Amino acid sequence: MLNKVIKFPILAEHSADQIVVYQAFNEAIGKPAAAAGTLDVPAFSKTRMTWIKPSFLWMMYRSGWGRKDTGQQVILRLTMRRDGFAHLLRNACLSSYDPAIYPDRAEWQAELAAHPNRVQWDPDKDLHLQPMDRRAIQIGIAGAYVPVYLQAIISVEDITPKRSRSRLWWRPARWMKPKRGSR
Repeated sequence: MLNKVIKFPILAEHSADQIVVYQAFNEAIGKPAAAAGTLDVPAFSKTRMTWIKPSFLWMMYRSGWGRKDTGQQVILRLTMRRDGFAHLLRNACLSSYDPAIYPDRAEWQAELAAHPNRVQWDPDKDLHLQPMDRRAIQIGIAGAYVPVYLQAIISVEDITPKRSRSRLWWRPARWMKPKRGSR
């Protein structure tokens, strides 16, 4: 199944046995998860799809730097086992039909039914959160694979304060803009 979902290189912070992914949550999930070092906290739903993103800047874009809405205020950096990450991908299907991958829609729909996890490839973002030519992966984890994901998590870090500083650093500097009437 990997050859059908891995259409582009996965750009992520990783080592031989670990990979970093990002998620944004409301405070009821994010704060307890960071404190406990796991997403296995009471407010986290194991019955709905949860999306992970290896691209930090895609996460910042998607969550509006944690300011988009109250459901995405807390940005978590999750380190997980690479074998767990690969297992999630092996049990995933592209979220939309691609005729270059599937000969017909019926085969894609059969894959959707057989593999509950989803993969989306979206334009990655640059430092100004503008689209780039390369693609960033998002992985939707569903059903029986949510506990698999939870078991693969090694550490959880709340990077919300760092995100705030990064946003200020990456924002175009006001002092660089010419003032009205100056040359």
